[in-house]
Amino acid sequence: MNSLKNLNIKPIENDELRKLLQHNIDQKTKPVGSLGYLEELAIQIGLIQETTKPKLKSPVMLTVASDHGITVEGVSPVPHEITWQQVNNFLNGGGGIGLFCKQFGFDLYVVDAGVDHDFQAHPRLIDKKVRKATRNFLKEPAMTQDECDQAIRNGRDVVALFAEKGSNVVGFGEMGIGNSSPATALLSVFTGLSVEECTGPGCGLDKQGVQNKASVLRQAIEKHGIFDKPEEKLATYGGLEIATMVGGMLEAAQRRMLIVVDGFITTSAFLTAYEICPMVRDYAVFSHCSKEHSHIKMLEYLNGRPLLNLELRLGEGTGSALAYPIIQGSVAMLNDMTSFGEAKVYNVADQKGKGQSE
Repeated sequence: MNSLKNLNIKPIENDELRKLLQHNIDQKTKPVGSLGYLEELAIQIGLIQETTKPKLKSPVMLTVASDHGITVEGVSPVPHEITWQQVNNFLNGGGGIGLFCKQFGFDLYVVDAGVDHDFQAHPRLIDKKVRKATRNFLKEPAMTQDECDQAIRNGRDVVALFAEKGSNVVGFGEMGIGNSSPATALLSVFTGLSVEECTGPGCGLDKQGVQNKASVLRQAIEKHGIFDKPEEKLATYGGLEIATMVGGMLEAAQRRMLIVVDGFITTSAFLTAYEICPMVRDYAVFSHCSKEHSHIKMLEYLNGRPLLNLELRLGEGTGSALAYPIIQGSVAMLNDMTSFGEAKVYNVADQKGKGQSE
């Protein structure tokens, strides 16, 4: 695919740098390992940035929006017009994502990947519309391969733009009524889990609605089958916002940016990116575990450890924004926490290493 041309994501592992980072952390005024996953997170960021003194620069939040043809099958309890109405809300600083980005220092942009609406130009709106909504994938593939390829390329272009402006942190979120259906279908076709295991209520389906949704998705997969290539699965069952995020995540990893992954829908994009290039996993932090019950299945498949578990299911990138202070804390610990030597505190671990008694 042209969208994957020149993609070259390198592993972050560097044994010498890892040892230096670990040594620096172990010299902080605390028992060894006592800050738990925060220490692992700091090492990951240091390895991504190839330095013992990492810095988080100009974090940007990309909330990617699109509509979905599958909604005509009753897989969502709310009208698709909410997609474009919420986009306008976000552009004006509203909604959960507008609030939390302002609170926690993210620069928020909304990417129109395929909303069924014509927006007026706005400085926070990035127009990358491939078409107005995907097709109904119960009847035909959601996207042509060319459309999917264009969406992936668009995502890469958007992230490249912010990387070139100096950002090294990118959070991803989404807005799209009905988009838990493509996310569910992708989870099933990538992992082999049954559709019934993967299907949840989305934004509020009752038990009967969930059963209908699972039936629709099962019929769609039986109709089209399961393809070998991740890009074919994405084109058939995905969404334009999902494909755009896939491209953005791959580009972010190529540029050694930290990727902050939000909830169920965003993780379906990351799952797809991972199937295209497993090395992207090195660059990701999973912000939270969503209340959408299949999100934990995605995280387990990806061996992803969420920073938060607040029973969120809003999407938009809200989990990514809320988790960011923890990421900042890990970097601050590595760079700024006093060492035993600086604080003139007796280092038990160091003395043990010299063979001395406590």
